[in-house]
Amino acid sequence: MYNIKESDWKLYKKLVPIWQERYMEKLNNEYLEILSKEKKASTIFWELEKRINQDKKSLGVIISMSRSTMHQNVYIMLRDNIINFEDIREFSDDFKEIIKLFY
Repeated sequence: MYNIKESDWKLYKKLVPIWQERYMEKLNNEYLEILSKEKKASTIFWELEKRINQDKKSLGVIISMSRSTMHQNVYIMLRDNIINFEDIREFSDDFKEIIKLFY
């Protein structure tokens, strides 16, 4: 599809774990809110279980590190509010232009 610069690839591999950690921290805080609700324990348990099963499919939790899906993954993370445009500021202008076209 598009050529990926080596510098962008290295930066991506460096930043994805940071992005994921930040996103999972956000999720954990949301789980704490669920656990703090004034509901029956079983209701809270099943609500949390459903939410975790949904969230664990997110790119903010699990991602395939592949050059061929790099643009698509960054676009999805932007779309799903896992990252924002400030998070990709260090990437090359070419990379950012492609992402903006997707977006």
